[in-house]
Amino acid sequence: MRILTWAVRLALFLLLAAFAAKNLEPVTLRFYFDLALQAPLVAWLFGFFAAGAFFGMLALLGTLLRQRREISALRKRVPPEEPPRETPDFPVKA
Repeated sequence: MRILTWAVRLALFLLLAAFAAKNLEPVTLRFYFDLALQAPLVAWLFGFFAAGAFFGMLALLGTLLRQRREISALRKRVPPEEPPRETPDFPVKA
């Protein structure tokens, strides 16, 4: 299974590397107030992908912190477990 996972990763990396090699032409991104930036298409795509991933993680941060606070409060409400009592290996006759 590990070999299959690495084979899929390698295939995806090669596919993305070939895509990057095919899209090296400069692209102009025009903003307001006559501001224009020029960079290769691959750089723009990677930049916007990275920004999207960052904002996605930022959006999940609030939920993650809320869940951690809730778990901490629940752990404080539950009493600690007692250590298991040792039981003899042989039956005890009373």
